[in-house]
Amino acid sequence: MNSVMIPPGDGPLVGLWMYQNGGGDSVERKLVSRLQERGARVITGLNLAQSIAGQGEILCQGFPVESLDLFLSYNAGEQTPFQVYLYETLNRSVTCINSWEAFNLTEDKFLTAHALHRAGVRTTDYRLCHREDIDGLKRTIREWDGRVVYKPVHGWGGTGIFKIEDERQIDVLMPFIHRLDMPHFYLERFINYDKTDYRIDIVDGQFVGCYGRQAPDDDWKTNITSGGSVITREANDAVVEVAIRAAEVVGADIAGVDLIYDLDAEEYVVLEVNGIPAFATPEQEAMGIDFNDRKISVLTDLIARKIGVA
Repeated sequence: MNSVMIPPGDGPLVGLWMYQNGGGDSVERKLVSRLQERGARVITGLNLAQSIAGQGEILCQGFPVESLDLFLSYNAGEQTPFQVYLYETLNRSVTCINSWEAFNLTEDKFLTAHALHRAGVRTTDYRLCHREDIDGLKRTIREWDGRVVYKPVHGWGGTGIFKIEDERQIDVLMPFIHRLDMPHFYLERFINYDKTDYRIDIVDGQFVGCYGRQAPDDDWKTNITSGGSVITREANDAVVEVAIRAAEVVGADIAGVDLIYDLDAEEYVVLEVNGIPAFATPEQEAMGIDFNDRKISVLTDLIARKIGVA
């Protein structure tokens, strides 16, 4: 395990844990450079999974992370339960982006949908049932005319998501669901849509970028890991307004808000709020999805303001 090199000087200390694939390393370099121009000292590679905690301090590769002025965790693909556990602890003494509360909320599909719905942000109809409430599960399928989507409350990329169109499927699915050892079922009503979505990136309450995804011809899921493809698309005032409001409701400094257009209700619906939305990859930038510089600029301003060097 490498030891952390503390930059010389007396400027505020910012810690980063940034994903490195898909152009993340380039984004990190640009962000570090701009923060240094503001007078901040930046330590990169602070993976909390490489930490040990005790006697009132958390040491990450030997560095006391609670001496940071701000910590930015931006690596969804390599998160571990241990890292997340220490993130919650660190948030009590260090300013974090996103805050633990916002991070934890956006990691849970039910909690996100519930918060948005109570705040008046349009989501799909949803229902949470106890795992033993098979009658409630079947009743939901009948009430929603067989247009039911089962989702794990945690996870990303479309993993574990499937449609339930008939009560008889429940008997087939129950052994699979019980093997997951989950305490509940999270269900959403399937929405009639054109098999495309919007990903709206919001930083510090500002719109910074937009792209979309399209499901393959033989599927309904737009997730890239489920066979979907990235498409360019222009954001309109309606999707931007909904996305900004959704990010505000969950308290996220950084949010990627996924929306689809409900063809029956003729309005936009928030599906998820991602607390660690990826920057555009080099391939996506070549397609014309070129919001990275603006996102880095707004993120730099946000961090600078929080550490007092704006």
